Amino acid sequence: MEYFIILLKAIVGLSILNVWLVNPKKPSKWRGGDAQTITDEFELYGLPSWSVFLIGACKVGLAILLLASIQYPGVEKIAALGLAFFLSGSVLMHFKVKDPLFKSIPAGSFLLLCLAVAILG
Repeated sequence: MEYFIILLKAIVGLSILNVWLVNPKKPSKWRGGDAQTITDEFELYGLPSWSVFLIGACKVGLAILLLASIQYPGVEKIAALGLAFFLSGSVLMHFKVKDPLFKSIPAGSFLLLCLAVAILG
């Protein structure tokens, strides 16, 4: 079970870092509406421009903390539940703009994985 939890942490942590640090300006079929970048997506959701940086910093920080929890398990619940909170917001934003359900799959999946880490870890 320990290795399974480590795998979940790696999948979620690396995926969040990929979205926010490697591909924030690249189009994706998972972005809300017709947004091409994270900034476009936040604008579509009606969020202020500064929220991109605040939410991005929180998600990146929590993703790093989740990865660090592989070695330091004392921080795994904080990281997993913190990310679950933000991922819940991501799913809600997709619903807010009436996106097709498939666009919520990554955020919804990572939300469930974070909850699994928080409960099983």
